[in-house]
Amino acid sequence: MKYPENILEVGALLPDYMGFIFWEKSARYFDGEMPNLPQSIKKVGVFVNATLEEILEKIEKYDLQAVQLHGHESVEFCENLKKNTPKLIDVIKVFSILDTFDFQELKPFENVCDYFLFDTKGKLPGGNGTTFDWKVLENYPSTKPFFLSGGIGIEEMGAVNEILKTNLPVYAIDVNSKFEIEPGLKDIERLKGLKIKIIDAFKIHHLK
Repeated sequence: MKYPENILEVGALLPDYMGFIFWEKSARYFDGEMPNLPQSIKKVGVFVNATLEEILEKIEKYDLQAVQLHGHESVEFCENLKKNTPKLIDVIKVFSILDTFDFQELKPFENVCDYFLFDTKGKLPGGNGTTFDWKVLENYPSTKPFFLSGGIGIEEMGAVNEILKTNLPVYAIDVNSKFEIEPGLKDIERLKGLKIKIIDAFKIHHLK
């Protein structure tokens, strides 16, 4: 999210999380005023190889409830972040996938983050607008809940439903570029349609 009026419009749809990118090279870079949002929405700061001090400063300034680490952050860095945050923060560690992935990479991070996020490997750390081969996730060895990301739009919801039918611990669906009018500006009508589909999908597969 980037623009205050658009942030409030999306906030009215009550997503569980709302992301703000604090990587200066991103076209979605956020450095403005944060409007007041419903307390149920967790504000997520998205960082790429930022220092611990930079992250803590943004947590304090914008009252973030979650941090998404989209760079090459180490296990030790994640551990230090958990220890040094002044309040309870969800730490989401991102792993980029294309056609294959060594899930052994996840094991050291199990105890130092709250969620994993699987995104598509591309030229940018995120927001590339393409999906990866979700069949790779059939080999997911963990019970750690994860966010499914990477080029998800309305057209991908059929495939999302198929994943939700499995025993994979899909915690959330992360969407971005396919619901944008321009970088950082979300299409409210498309998001309304997505919300209906996602709520129905999770009710069918997880709330029986």
